[in-house]
Amino acid sequence: MMAPPATALGIRLRVLAEGPDVSAVTAADHEVGDYRDLAALRAFAATVDVVTFDHEHVPAEHLRTLQAEGVVLHPGPDALQYAQDKLLMRQACERLGLPNPEWAAVSSVSELTAFGERIGWPVVLKTPRGGYDGKGVRVVRTPEQAAACTDWFELDFEALLVEQMVPFTRELSAQVARTPSGQTAVYPVVESLQTEGVCDLVTAPAPGLSPTTASAAQQAAVTLAEGLGVTGMLAVELFETPGTGPGFMVNELAMRPHNSGHWSMDGAVTGQFEQHVRAVLDLPLGSTDPVGAYTVMKNYLGGANQDLYSAFPEALRAHPEAKVHAYGKSVRPGRKIGHVNVVAPRPEDLDAARAAAEGAAAIIRDGSSATRPEPAQPAQPAQTQES
Repeated sequence: MMAPPATALGIRLRVLAEGPDVSAVTAADHEVGDYRDLAALRAFAATVDVVTFDHEHVPAEHLRTLQAEGVVLHPGPDALQYAQDKLLMRQACERLGLPNPEWAAVSSVSELTAFGERIGWPVVLKTPRGGYDGKGVRVVRTPEQAAACTDWFELDFEALLVEQMVPFTRELSAQVARTPSGQTAVYPVVESLQTEGVCDLVTAPAPGLSPTTASAAQQAAVTLAEGLGVTGMLAVELFETPGTGPGFMVNELAMRPHNSGHWSMDGAVTGQFEQHVRAVLDLPLGSTDPVGAYTVMKNYLGGANQDLYSAFPEALRAHPEAKVHAYGKSVRPGRKIGHVNVVAPRPEDLDAARAAAEGAAAIIRDGSSATRPEPAQPAQPAQTQES
């Protein structure tokens, strides 16, 4: 999705693809290689001026080697480590004075149990690296459940992250772009609804959010971007906690274009994918102003319909106001394979925009006309903290 804005700016994009059939190969020049293989990374880096990322899983030691050899990386490994390792992220938030849940690094069941007894059950146990979309997360509700976590402490980590279960009202996301020369541009804070740990519906800006909380959340994103030396897009996932501090706590970080920012492709003057390209090349950043009162982004996951494109005519006919984005991925149950954006020009159009986004996504997912789905409801806190 960086390819169209890169092309519009006259920039040639090249992709290191995991295989010849991944979706990115249809959009840009590419070569096939393993991002965990230093030789493949080194060969690929020799073909481009700047290397950036669409996920955080490239081994940090490889990135440091490339950096030492003069490869330009944005973000660099000194910044990216905070998105790769949740323990480092918690330490950084604490150092920068940002609101954290109670947390600890634990290396045994006894340490996990001691944390739960001190903070109060339930608690959330996370692997420090590799988890996303609800993976690598376990809610531990009792000492007995803690005792059953022995297998987690046998994983290849020196320590796991345990956090208090935050009593939040909803999830938010604050995005900021930062260039190597230090320019920043913040996006409106959005509301993100999760289903089974996967982002389901985003509304931008977050309806009913206190202007004070919104401003503080944007400033927190800038503080993290500057304090960690981030270049490119940074998404700061937040728990809204009215009545406590600035009204939120930091959940997780992503140093790349993020699902919670897909709304901006059609709902902001400059979408996050164009902004990321601008940022990593140290070009002036674009305006982040919304083009309507609200924009609704609805993901569609793999479902009954294996031939997505056969449903596009019906979805587009039924909801001409919808902008459909397909990822070109194979269809698997629960896999994010595309999203729909609908702009609400006026505040009173929000419900209609949400219905249109959900209706178009349902047609594509199911492959046939669907009755209007019930509006998405916020998941319970115990479910959404598992994202």
